[in-house]
Amino acid sequence: MSQSHKFTHDAGLIAFDEKHRNTIKFNISRYDTAVNIGMARYNNVEIAKSQAAEIKRDVLQNWGKYLVQFEEKISARGVKVLWAKDAAEVTAFIEKILKENEAKLLVKSKSMTTEEIELNETAEGLGCESVETDLGEFIVQVAGEKPYHIVTPAMHKSKGDIAKLFNEKFGTAIDSTPEETTEYVRQVLRKKYTRAQIGVTGANFLIADIGGISVTENEGNGLMTTAFPKVHIVIAGIDKIIPKMNQLGLFYPLLAAHGTGQQITAYNTIFTAPRLANEVDGPEQMFVILLDNGRTKLFADNEALEALACIRCGACLNSCPVYKTIGGYTYDTTYSGPIGSVLTPFLRGFKDFSHLSFASTLCGKCVEVCPVKIPLTDILLSNKRKTVEKKLSPIAEKWAMKGFKLINSKHIGFDVFPSMLKNAVIYPFNFKGWGPKRTMPKFAKNSFSKQYKKTNS
Repeated sequence: MSQSHKFTHDAGLIAFDEKHRNTIKFNISRYDTAVNIGMARYNNVEIAKSQAAEIKRDVLQNWGKYLVQFEEKISARGVKVLWAKDAAEVTAFIEKILKENEAKLLVKSKSMTTEEIELNETAEGLGCESVETDLGEFIVQVAGEKPYHIVTPAMHKSKGDIAKLFNEKFGTAIDSTPEETTEYVRQVLRKKYTRAQIGVTGANFLIADIGGISVTENEGNGLMTTAFPKVHIVIAGIDKIIPKMNQLGLFYPLLAAHGTGQQITAYNTIFTAPRLANEVDGPEQMFVILLDNGRTKLFADNEALEALACIRCGACLNSCPVYKTIGGYTYDTTYSGPIGSVLTPFLRGFKDFSHLSFASTLCGKCVEVCPVKIPLTDILLSNKRKTVEKKLSPIAEKWAMKGFKLINSKHIGFDVFPSMLKNAVIYPFNFKGWGPKRTMPKFAKNSFSKQYKKTNS
């Protein structure tokens, strides 16, 4: 089954799953309430968004300069910087580091970039246990699943679902409260932190002027992931660069307000080097792997490159009517929702993933909520056009559009073809294509132009 057909099939199954929809509706409603409070703290959030957008556009104008500056600054403090063009090169780096350190246990904080390269699978293949330390990521890992959402990985699970899962996997009480479940995970992870040889994080921001890695989180797991293991590996997309440390005062609140509704995330850490001689905690070695994996391909596209400004707040997912209907797993890719529909054709190829750019109502809500003002609907439209130009659209769609053009290019098309014939043509769509829960509207007996002439004659 092609990715396009799989998407349509999976969307049809999940769209009318009432339990799933109720869970997502409940969880996103709580997000909406929190974000409204977060936005109320701003005197004028649009000014902050415009400033952040301007900084990110400056990055795109001077991308190479800032990345080289970052490398020079952090390398001078003993950090090994590695550049990877794709997942295969990252995997080779990871394998080398794990083998050199005879690693048997790896702990990692939440990172979508590591999901891109399937780090957990790579480590497990080398005989190294890889443990997610973010609570939501831990839950989906235990369930044998991938993150459902780029900020809240277990959004699709209710507290009852999680209690049942942990009862089956760990023998905890079937009626465990969220607090009891959290405490259980805390005790499990503390043992993992102290035994792990490798700690892995992503990066929310790469800071060029100081050569620093900024990691924001709410559980303290990022700090624990880097405090005990002897080796800290950072895997970051090259799009995460910002020019100056003092710009974090703008980005931290924007990311928190749009991501969770907080004034600022609970833990904000800047890593600049491995452990120094006079320090007690921290890694002995530190590696930063800078990942391309299709980002420069996106950068080369003048219509789509602004998508690289994304700070992964998840606001566009939570506002998108399509995402809220079909859920995160239907996209079958690392990044879902509007930003995923824009990014994925470039990261994983238009041939397999161009259909995602059509999974949109183009309502513009994603553009409205974006903290860095990415013109997502414009990029979705340009991706659609590219799909047609690359001759990737289905043959049936091509003929349907030709027929539509024939009838609709001039009003005479509606006048010439009788309503009975037009209704007969669209009738099969009641069973295929339009969806089993909807009914195709019927054409009126007389076209608008005929009705207008009759009324005004």
